[in-house]
Amino acid sequence: MVHGIINLRSTFYSEVGIGIFANIILFLFHVIKFLCDKRLKNTDWIIGLLALTHLLMLLTMGFLAADTFTSQVGLWGDVTCKSVAYFYRLMRGLSISATCLLSVLQALTLSPRSSCLAKFKPKSPQDSMRSLLFLWVFYMSFSTHFSISAVDNSTGTSKGLIFLSDSCTILPMSYVLRHLFTVLGALRDVFLIGLMALSSGYMVTLLHRHKRQCQHLHGTSLSPKASPKQTTTRAILVLMACFVLMYCLDCIISSSRTMWNNDPVCFSVQIMVSNGYATISPLVFICTARQSVAFLKCLWGKKSQC
Repeated sequence: MVHGIINLRSTFYSEVGIGIFANIILFLFHVIKFLCDKRLKNTDWIIGLLALTHLLMLLTMGFLAADTFTSQVGLWGDVTCKSVAYFYRLMRGLSISATCLLSVLQALTLSPRSSCLAKFKPKSPQDSMRSLLFLWVFYMSFSTHFSISAVDNSTGTSKGLIFLSDSCTILPMSYVLRHLFTVLGALRDVFLIGLMALSSGYMVTLLHRHKRQCQHLHGTSLSPKASPKQTTTRAILVLMACFVLMYCLDCIISSSRTMWNNDPVCFSVQIMVSNGYATISPLVFICTARQSVAFLKCLWGKKSQC
């Protein structure tokens, strides 16, 4: 029980509050941009989808954490546990799939026309949606066991392996199934993170090559202004680094939870780490996109900047 850990509770709710606010701003920005422009780039609608996905993830995690921090007895049951667990997995899978696709699409956008990758560039948003759907189904095919084994533990009688909250528990699986899903999940994550790493490395190479060409043409004393495409690429690279960092921390803490018998402090820290990417990602895009900054100024009433 972590009811008395006031600092952890305050830190968690602060993180969730900042993340919800930032994702709302980013999502509204892309909705208004679509309504005004009617033409969104492939990366724009994915970023907007990420903002909506992370908003729903944070709200769901806040619902789970409220049970942990306040012990909402009587509000949970098997149906609620299974629904919340599966919905969170859906949003998490969509987040990882969209992040992976965002990195790959930006790498394809940067690739020159003479490159062999040019033929893989999506010709319409529908192509990108089909790719996202494939990645999402691929991810979710390895995650259904979480919702199947989620049960109500409000009476405290079920001895579960992993606690989603005080009232909701993931029941332990057999030795064979546990290791089977662990291996399949590891292969799934290696595939997705491998795609991110390859596309990120390719983008870094292209940016470095472009910088060298600019220095050769304009001289080393000049620092050419970054184009919007380059600014977006750098934001995505920062996003990839944040995702990998949060993923590694989440894996380490998740492993530690079973070693420390679901210690409440370790559980609370994992909740905050698992929320870290959903909170940081909108801040990265808002801080790096000039249009987002101008949009924020408009929201604060600085009409002269619109």
